[in-house]
Amino acid sequence: MQLPRIAITPGEPAGIGPDICLQIIQQEWPCELIFIADPKLLIRRAKKLDIDIVIKTADLTNKSREHTPGIMAVIPVELRKQENCGTLDVSNANYVIQTLTMAAQLCKDQTCQSIVTGPVQKSIINDANIPFSGHTEFFADFFDSESVMMLATEKLKVALATTHLPIKDVSKAITRPLLEKTIQILHDALQTKFDIKAPRIAVCGLNPHAGEGGYLGKEEVEIIEPTLDSLRKKGMRLTGPLPADTAFTPSILKQHDVILAMYHDQGLPTLKYAGFGTAINITLGLPITRTSVDHGTALDLAGSGKADARSLESALNMAIQLSSTQFNE
Repeated sequence: MQLPRIAITPGEPAGIGPDICLQIIQQEWPCELIFIADPKLLIRRAKKLDIDIVIKTADLTNKSREHTPGIMAVIPVELRKQENCGTLDVSNANYVIQTLTMAAQLCKDQTCQSIVTGPVQKSIINDANIPFSGHTEFFADFFDSESVMMLATEKLKVALATTHLPIKDVSKAITRPLLEKTIQILHDALQTKFDIKAPRIAVCGLNPHAGEGGYLGKEEVEIIEPTLDSLRKKGMRLTGPLPADTAFTPSILKQHDVILAMYHDQGLPTLKYAGFGTAINITLGLPITRTSVDHGTALDLAGSGKADARSLESALNMAIQLSSTQFNE
């Protein structure tokens, strides 16, 4: 059984991404880890954190694909300007995009089997006049794929119909084609990636009380309910639309494999409350596996030694699990 090769992008150089990458490199992993970053940044951060590390240029012809704790294999991408922990710099925005593009290309070429991403700061990338709404959208565009964002803890999975949209734009984004596509991708991924033969999906309504029969909004009656009815006829096990304020109760969760929320902050506050620091982000619908941490750049903790790497560890474990299965099929 061949070990997978995982591409890892530390994310925003002024944040905790480099810190948590340096933490996980000390452990044993059943895969080869390839970090895409500026080696000088990693050396500076390791010195600041008093972490002993050996950095070498990654050898992509290596057939053993083993990881040695304490040794960091890096594909170099140079920062435009030296980072300052906790302080964003628009000069380095393109560096972040370069690392993501290289990781995606390595997977497209099948040199790597999956991508694990550290946290980025979307605002500073946009300040550099680079259109960027998030990792999910970036990789969907790169691979010309439809994608769905799903976050997961050990006991809870939450997928999103819409992702990084202003609240004022959510209603018009909820359409039958969008929901059909989203639910189909979610259903297929639960079957193929998570080996759930007959997924049970609970679907939230958009409005309070799931629209109260049309009195608190028409989206449920006109869009969500007809879409679910149509997909049920194809054999999908769908419940809803459910009021979001009761969709996360134990009785509902016990009977379903995943909750589909209509928008970002409808579903993710509950999930992050249940497992912040250990939850992971999984992009469904891509031809490759991509996982990520569930937290932001934590600029105030960068270089302090207080960053928690558990979410990155969980994301890496999930990437290994999913890519090992598919890689050796």
